[in-house]
Amino acid sequence: MDMNRRTVIRGATAVAAFGIAEGTAGAAFAGTSSSDRSSSTSSAYSLAFDSTAWSYDSANDVYYQTGKVYVTDPAAPDIENLSIYVPGAYLTATANDDGTTYTATVDPKGTVGDYSGRTAPIVIPVNTPGYAAQKPATSYSYSSVSQYLTAGHIYVWPGLRGRDTSTGTRSDAAPWGVTDLKAAVRFLRYNRSVLPGSTDDIVLFGMSGGGAQDTVAGASGDSPLYHPYLRTIGAAMADAQGRPLSDTVAGVMAWCPITSLHEANLSYEWNMGQFASTGTRASGTWTSAYSADLAKAWPRYVNRLGLRDEHGRRLTLTESGSGTYLAGSYYDHLIEVITTSLNNFLSDNTFPYTITTMGGPPGSGQPGSSTTYETVDDYIAYLNTADTWVTYDATTNTATVSGLEGFVNSQKNANKPVGAFDGYSRGQTENGVFAMGLNAPAHFAPLTRDVVKANEATYAGYSDWSSDYGSPAYDSDFAKRDSVGKDMAWRGDAYNPLYYLSPAFDGYRRSQVARHWRIRTGIMQGDTANTTEINIRLALQNYGIRDVDFATVWAQGHTMAERTGDSTTNFISWVASITRK
Repeated sequence: MDMNRRTVIRGATAVAAFGIAEGTAGAAFAGTSSSDRSSSTSSAYSLAFDSTAWSYDSANDVYYQTGKVYVTDPAAPDIENLSIYVPGAYLTATANDDGTTYTATVDPKGTVGDYSGRTAPIVIPVNTPGYAAQKPATSYSYSSVSQYLTAGHIYVWPGLRGRDTSTGTRSDAAPWGVTDLKAAVRFLRYNRSVLPGSTDDIVLFGMSGGGAQDTVAGASGDSPLYHPYLRTIGAAMADAQGRPLSDTVAGVMAWCPITSLHEANLSYEWNMGQFASTGTRASGTWTSAYSADLAKAWPRYVNRLGLRDEHGRRLTLTESGSGTYLAGSYYDHLIEVITTSLNNFLSDNTFPYTITTMGGPPGSGQPGSSTTYETVDDYIAYLNTADTWVTYDATTNTATVSGLEGFVNSQKNANKPVGAFDGYSRGQTENGVFAMGLNAPAHFAPLTRDVVKANEATYAGYSDWSSDYGSPAYDSDFAKRDSVGKDMAWRGDAYNPLYYLSPAFDGYRRSQVARHWRIRTGIMQGDTANTTEINIRLALQNYGIRDVDFATVWAQGHTMAERTGDSTTNFISWVASITRK
């Protein structure tokens, strides 16, 4: 692919280049050919896994290694290394003369539950809040991985660079996080003859920025957009016999993925911003006009995607008597998703029921509040406090949602300013994701630039407008090239899951998409639009992916949302349902 190319949505005139509550990676999820590398022959790192360097936890029967660099030319070896944790049944080991390490070979007949040393799934956490780095493990802790090992999983914890990573040569951020993740997957396949587990059953799991990056990785398997980046760090592009290796994964578990960043400014204002009138959406501000223009632009984008529901119905938005494009089959589908979420909540729970809300941004430490509703009728009355948008049938214990505005005003307020992802002053977290240096955030969304360019003469009439916010700032950032020589269009495509899943983009069917998906999101979160996860689900199903387990979870926000049970137990059960025994 030519580095100067731009991807254009078919039939569109707009160019398409087109955080966060997570714990530690453990606690929350708790031979390449020389032609395939840009590395020098003097690299200090080998792709070969050392089977003579296992450590052993005899109390819990676990073999483990930490700190294995998974590429030959890492930009940050303190980050680009992984740890691997293996149930003892999967290895046959002998003690080395040093008295502390072991030499081990795979025992294909060793079993844990339904899995063996050859069939055990490999699970990989992607704990990158706000697209920050995932720090590698620096010491062994059984408690952080025990549930997965007890279930028979092999747990691989790679360090991944992020928007907060500083290296001696770095001039950019994305797509290095997903690049490192792909390199770790390739490392496992390079060493599959000496490692236990099935490299056909690699499953990623993450939340928020982690859910976003595992979604991108799951959609972009073997995409040529990543090859220049993988070669730069000396990733395993081929096995010892010269046969190509793959970075495709089998499954993706994504909680509240903050993704589809190329259009996220637009969808946020259509879904939530058009119903807000305070802060940057207050009357008389240029950003209020900007919010309205972004909201108007999103229906044009979504209509070009050609999404269809499970019945084959084309989903589009049409003009409405009030609001911005609050009509059409896409709008009806969104209301169906919201209604299903509420009815699942009523089915899953009994009353009295206590709902606890978060008190501030994730990690803020601000206390939340709890409210107990004695009956369903009490809860429905609460939902309808400001406006009647829910009706309830006690006979069937089902509710009906009448429209988006009432839902948003009651349950999903906008908590980000206008320009929620690509900020007009480059001040949003995601501007750092596409930075051209550690402290050099950049614009990245041409769809946003197009809105600004079309309307900046009007915006200039507002007293709070600055020429620094104009389209030339976007064009300047888009023209810059990263350390691999790629421009913002290339990088934006690489980090857009729909680029691989939708026929509206040039990347359609040019990657190997994961076969199994489980997507969960808290419907109350103001961190991203409802449409983010909905469009991923629809695009996957339209692509032909048969296994997409999707749910929006009522009364939950930006968290590892589950209808019932806990996230780890549910994830482990899901892995069991999709992997070979």
